[in-house]
Formats: sequence, C-alpha cells, structure tokens
Amino acid sequence: MRLNRFDPSSINVRGGGGGGFPGGAGGGIGCGTLVIALIAALVFGVDPTSMLSGGGSEQTVPATQGDGSARSVEQLCTSNQYATEACNALQSLNQTWQPEFQRAGIPFQQPTLVFYSGGTRSSCGGATSAMGPFYCPADQGIYIDTSFYDQMARQLGAGGDFARYYVIAHEYGHHIQYLTGVADAIRSAQGQNPRAANQLQVRMELQADCYAGVWAGKNRNLIDHGDFEEGMTAASAIGDDALTGGRVSAENFTHGTSRQRMEALQAGMETGNDAVCDRYVDVR
Repeated sequence: MRLNRFDPSSINVRGGGGGGFPGGAGGGIGCGTLVIALIAALVFGVDPTSMLSGGGSEQTVPATQGDGSARSVEQLCTSNQYATEACNALQSLNQTWQPEFQRAGIPFQQPTLVFYSGGTRSSCGGATSAMGPFYCPADQGIYIDTSFYDQMARQLGAGGDFARYYVIAHEYGHHIQYLTGVADAIRSAQGQNPRAANQLQVRMELQADCYAGVWAGKNRNLIDHGDFEEGMTAASAIGDDALTGGRVSAENFTHGTSRQRMEALQAGMETGNDAVCDRYVDVR
C-alpha cells in the first residue's frame, strides 16, 4: 500500500518505555502479569514463561535516547521500517476517519501511537510485547512493540506491509468504537449478561476488522497488487480457531474465527462504507 510519508506535526506519537515487564497492572484492564501471560498464550500460542521474562526483540523502538532524554516524533517514527510504516498508517487513518466523524457530527480526537520495547505500562495496566498490539481507551493509545511484526511473519506466516497496516487499522477501529460509544455500550452489555461476554467481545473485534477494511476501501487507489491477499492471510492467521488449534472451545473465542475475521475485513474493503460494519454491533 503506497501511503504518504507522515508529517510529524500532524500525528500524536510517543515512546512508552521498555526493557521488560514493568511489574503489575494498573487500573482499567484489571489483569495481573500471570493472567495477561496466560491469555496471550491462548490467543497467540506463545510460551507464557517467555512473556513473563520480557524477552528480546529484533526491531524495537526505544522511548529515549542514550542520554535518557525523550525522543521526538521524527526519531520515534524513523527508528525502523516498521515504525515508519505505523506512523504513515496513523496519518492516513486520521485523514480518512476525521472527515467521517465531522459529517456525522461526532467529536473526533486523534489517538496516540505509543511505541515501546519489551514491556510497558498504559493507563489500562501493564503489558508485554508478547500480547501483541492493543488499544487502551483510558488514554486513547495504540500500543505496539514493532518486533511483533517479525513474530507475526515467522510464527503466523502473515508478512507484508498490508498485513502490518491491517494490525494498526484494527486497533484504530477500537478507537472509533470508543469515540462513538460502542465500546462503552458493549462493556455495559457484558456486565449485564456475563454469559454473553465472549460473544459480545467477538462482535466488537469483528467490527474493528471491518473498520480496518473500510479504511483500505476508502484508499483503494493506494492499494498494490497482492495487498488484499496479505490482508486475508493475516485475518485468517489470527482467527481464534487458527491460533488455538482446537485447544479452546468456540464459546470461549474472543476475536472470531478465521472465516469471520476474513469476511469482516473483506466487507469493509469491498464497500469502503462504515455503515456495513454496524451489522456486527447492534447496541447504538
């Protein structure tokens, strides 16, 4: 996908620390270190003990310079190829979604892209890179350790720039849900009906996949040959059924099957219309 280079003055980016798990979780997520590790082990098929030790990474984005001073947006975004891609995607996502919010009369606020290495602490609690990228509504941050992309390519066979853009666009989809109130509505519904919590979570994840597809669909003039296939491969690889290999029953799925995720991404890409994503969540 041929995205324009980011403008440092137009995006919100910061470093989130690194060097291993920061120890314990704060408010928001409400999960301790071990719980986070076990969840990620089920979802990503990784060894939870390697997560708890922090682990190494091939491509990381340090939050500070050698003298300990904070790094600029330009420095963070050019730390490696993956960081530059993420910043390019963030700018494109902002430029795509802000006008949609304006037309709908909904206040828009850009999210913050937070680069970290190994482990970090967000307003939603602590996290390790083995968890993969995540969105924290408490600080409207999209958190990522860019070494995850190497893991995604090696372990899941989901490589290519569009596969990486899909990851960022999916997390941005959760930001959209936060701004529109869908995320709060889902959390409320889960509290009222705990037995349906996983099913409701799947709906929210599929809508985020759909929103990722809508972004691509609205920028189809920038899509290269093979991008669609990269997106479908990534969506298939991160389906709950594919990641757990049958070790987890369908009622415990939290993100959707490979087929569901592929269909959601494709629906958004083919139409470029965010209204099609309403089919996944009926709580507005």
